[in-house]
Formats: sequence, structure tokens, C-alpha cells
Amino acid sequence: MSASNRVVLSSDHAAIELRQTIAAHIATRGWVAVDIGPTTPESTHYPHHGEAAARLVASGDCRFGIILCGTGQGIMMAANKVKGIRCGVCADTFSARMIRQHNDANMLSIGVRVVGEGLALDIVDAFLAAQFEGGRHATRVEMIDALEG
Repeated sequence: MSASNRVVLSSDHAAIELRQTIAAHIATRGWVAVDIGPTTPESTHYPHHGEAAARLVASGDCRFGIILCGTGQGIMMAANKVKGIRCGVCADTFSARMIRQHNDANMLSIGVRVVGEGLALDIVDAFLAAQFEGGRHATRVEMIDALEG
């Protein structure tokens, strides 16, 4: 199966319901949702879930990743430690579109305690619909990637 339409989703315990809603939502838009997050409300550690999703994107198994935790910040920080990952936290559609267009982001992070379901789905749609513009932005993305060493 081609990774071109596969999106991995993960979260900590705080975001199970929204993660599952997003998975169902993107499936209606032709994406294959690869949900690797927890299914029970017991406390889990967001770094583990961010890393696991990031590894599937970095390996090429999934084209994009969508990760969630309370603020979106901690899980994003963990994902960005994986080489080849460019993940941003977004609480608005403009930022979600721009991290794809200008930063060639391959992962999106959302804070379940920051945005509601309707806005979260709009953010996901904006992220998945946007295309990297390349050009001068490609040089900048190369500069970011070079920081990984």
C-alpha cells in the first residue's frame, strides 16, 4: 500500500475522542487513517505517542501525522526529536495551511484543551489540503533539516 494517502494519528489519553473523530473525518475525504493511539482513558505518556507517530512518518510508511495532547505542545516537541520530522502546533486554519505551504510540515499537532471539535476538523482539512510551495521556502526547509546534524 502506498504511503501517499496514509495519515498516522496518535494522542495521549486526554485526546482519544477527538483523535477518533479526526480519523473518521479524514477517512471520508479519502485518506487512510492509521490510528495507533490509546483506546482507554488510563494515563499515558505523550512523548511515547508522539515518537511512535513520527517514526511512521519518518520511515515513509505514512505521508502525514496528526498528533494530539492537552495543549499539543508536548507531543509536538517529542515528534520533532525524530529526524526528518517537521511538526507544528496549530490552533487556527491559517497556521495549519502555512506550515504545509512554507515549512513542508509533515506532522500536525493539536491541543484538545485549546480547540473544539469543529475547529480541529477545519485545521486538519487546511493542513491536508495545502501543498508545499517550494522555491525560496525549499532553501529554508533545507536549512532546518541541516540543523539535525
